[in-house]
Amino acid sequence: MTLEEMKKRKQELGYSNQTIAERSGVPFGTVQKIFSGQTKTPREETIRALEHLLAPRPKMTYDCISHEQEGSMVCDSSPCQIRNEGYTLDDYLALPDERRVELIDGVFYDMTAPTTVHQALGGYIYKLLLDFVLEHGGECMPFIAPVDVQLDEDDRTIVQPDVLVVCDRSKFQHGRVFGAPDFVIEVLSPSTSKKDSRLKLYKYGEAGVREYWIIDPKRKSIVVYDFENEDIPSIYSFEDKVPVLIWNKQCWIDFAEIYQRISFLYD
Repeated sequence: MTLEEMKKRKQELGYSNQTIAERSGVPFGTVQKIFSGQTKTPREETIRALEHLLAPRPKMTYDCISHEQEGSMVCDSSPCQIRNEGYTLDDYLALPDERRVELIDGVFYDMTAPTTVHQALGGYIYKLLLDFVLEHGGECMPFIAPVDVQLDEDDRTIVQPDVLVVCDRSKFQHGRVFGAPDFVIEVLSPSTSKKDSRLKLYKYGEAGVREYWIIDPKRKSIVVYDFENEDIPSIYSFEDKVPVLIWNKQCWIDFAEIYQRISFLYD
């Protein structure tokens, strides 16, 4: 969408700058500068977040049934077909135990088995987060996948982050996390890269996740989104120590040490 199209759509919806900021995850000051014309060339991530909120949506919801002949109800990275109603929590719970998927806005997304590098990264980080909690106490609880997260507090989105931290224990309901975790980490794989770095990025920001890390094992990079305070993400490498922002930088994850321990898996 162009800026003029977004302005028109904003007027049609009756959204204020504050409403757009709250629903898109873009900081209020940034929204003001964009729609006032003060910012001429917003960042691509910011434009995509605004487009995700303001772009007109079809009345019918997306649903994947592309592999129906094989008995599957999922697709790997994008919606496959449109039908009158999307899938819900009941459909998710009815799937066979061996079928691992995520449900996002009524669409099933297949989740391939993680690689050994993927598992090692998630496992090491989870251990470091757990060690910090055990040492310092508090209500926060780290978890490693698979844990169901009913992200939007509705029956149309169930995700399974690779690593997550929840600090409000009242969010644990019916064996799931109901609402947004405080901290989410996703480790990219070829089949989930687009979903994790685009779709889930905006879903997490909109839902109220405070901090989101996207780890790319291939590029050996970590992109850190501080949804509470910053519009621009921070980028680190596997040579860096990365602070956990929800804990006010009291906890640091040393990726150089982690990589030293798992580098043999890259051979």
